[in-house]
Amino acid sequence: MTDAAPRRGRGRPTRTQTESGPATRDRILEAAREEFSERGYEKTSVRGIAKSAGVDSALVHHYFGTKEQVFEAAIEVAFAPALGAPETLVEGPVDGVGERLTRFVLGIWENPTSRTPLLAIVRSAVNNDTAAAVFRRLVAAQLLRRIAGRLEVPDAELRAELAAAQLVGVAMLRYVIKVEPLASVDLERIVARVAPVVQGHLTNP
Repeated sequence: MTDAAPRRGRGRPTRTQTESGPATRDRILEAAREEFSERGYEKTSVRGIAKSAGVDSALVHHYFGTKEQVFEAAIEVAFAPALGAPETLVEGPVDGVGERLTRFVLGIWENPTSRTPLLAIVRSAVNNDTAAAVFRRLVAAQLLRRIAGRLEVPDAELRAELAAAQLVGVAMLRYVIKVEPLASVDLERIVARVAPVVQGHLTNP
């Protein structure tokens, strides 16, 4: 009598499911971004992501774990331009950081390619505490703390967060809610007015 084949652990994908490697992982991430964009965090499920990617739900869990972890991975890819801010933004002269940061953040929103996933991320973060926590953790760790580390002033982290709040508020009104005339005014006019305020948050006494 031959030995029975070893049982596969619950939720663990078979070898054939994982053989395609990085390509399958990328396909799952792409499907996740589309699902979160169309449905938001609340209505998106691991099963729905798997179906969209053409894989079994177990494979999504294998690569990413929970829905929260899938969302975090999707954010890191979609929000990479913002999270991977160039060193010149952070390490340049402090007296010009307000304008550099304003141009950098709003420039990402101006780009249609990066705007679409950003809209999905922001909408999910606004409507769901878990999504908001993931978004906050990534932005705080990879952008705000880098800026705060350059500020030789009291309450550096608070200042960086206030500057970010200023820019997020402008982005929400211009690109998400589309309040006029802010939604259609030339970007340079916005930068001229907002950059000094951001600079003030960061460096004024």
